[in-house]
Amino acid sequence: MENHSKYDEIQFRVRYGETDQMGVVYHGNYAQYFEIGRTEWLRSMGLSYRKMEEEGVMLPVVSLSINYKKSARYDDLIKVKTKLVKTPTVKIEFDYEILNENNEILATGNSILVFMDVVKNRPTRCPKYILDKLQI
Repeated sequence: MENHSKYDEIQFRVRYGETDQMGVVYHGNYAQYFEIGRTEWLRSMGLSYRKMEEEGVMLPVVSLSINYKKSARYDDLIKVKTKLVKTPTVKIEFDYEILNENNEILATGNSILVFMDVVKNRPTRCPKYILDKLQI
């Protein structure tokens, strides 16, 4: 998995609706930020959730951990860095870092998702076309 051991990055501004009355990002929104990072990581590999779903594969999250370091605030430009941990099997695992404009780590996290066959409603191996993309 040496080819994809680097982080893929996406930047965006914190929106007002993602914060509490003090202008601090609500803790539950970090999971959504990880999802944005993961979705864009897949897109950068030429993959998409939509294509997987059309192929009969879903990717539910089975494990999520978040470590909060500093608060993100309204209008901050934040960067989500996403990294594939290892070659997928039945599961696919990602590590994340969220940083502010000063490159201070705001949060770190990890998620594990399982490839699910929609028809059988059972876990399945990572589709070959995904593994092929990861070998580029």
